[in-house]
Amino acid sequence: MIYIYNDYGGTHTSSLAAAYHLKQLPQSEMKLTKDVILNVKYFNKLTKQDFGKLIFHGIDDEGNAVYTIGRKRNKYVVPALKEMILLLQEKFQVDEKIVFSNTSPTVPFLMSMGGFFSRGLKIDFIGVPLLVKGAKQCCDNIFRLVENTKRMGSTSSLNENVIILENDMFK
Repeated sequence: MIYIYNDYGGTHTSSLAAAYHLKQLPQSEMKLTKDVILNVKYFNKLTKQDFGKLIFHGIDDEGNAVYTIGRKRNKYVVPALKEMILLLQEKFQVDEKIVFSNTSPTVPFLMSMGGFFSRGLKIDFIGVPLLVKGAKQCCDNIFRLVENTKRMGSTSSLNENVIILENDMFK
């Protein structure tokens, strides 16, 4: 199975989700510290050149690959990827299940503003503290989102090779 966490930039909530998934963060709804947040791989490190690229984060304890992708505001990226995957699975007789999980519903306003200042305007002294506060606000939701994503991946119908989770319940 392949898990792909996606959001606007691919560098904040999706990076935290990948880190939770790979057990690189505490496996609870406990609040994260500034140092822990800033040491998450790719957190606030990707640039506009990384939009649309699948970023590999690692292999989980069940042998599943974990990726992230920044899709900007384009609502067609994930459906287009799904169609491409289904085409390739049919052509090459591959049965690999792929789960797309949208982390955007977990993004608080502070994180949006922090990302705008830090990634958009390159003003880290304003953006990074906002990102950290935002990450602290939403880390419990991200943890629950990841747990739900893994549960849906393991329990969804075997006939469904590509699963898209919008995760609207985390808004």
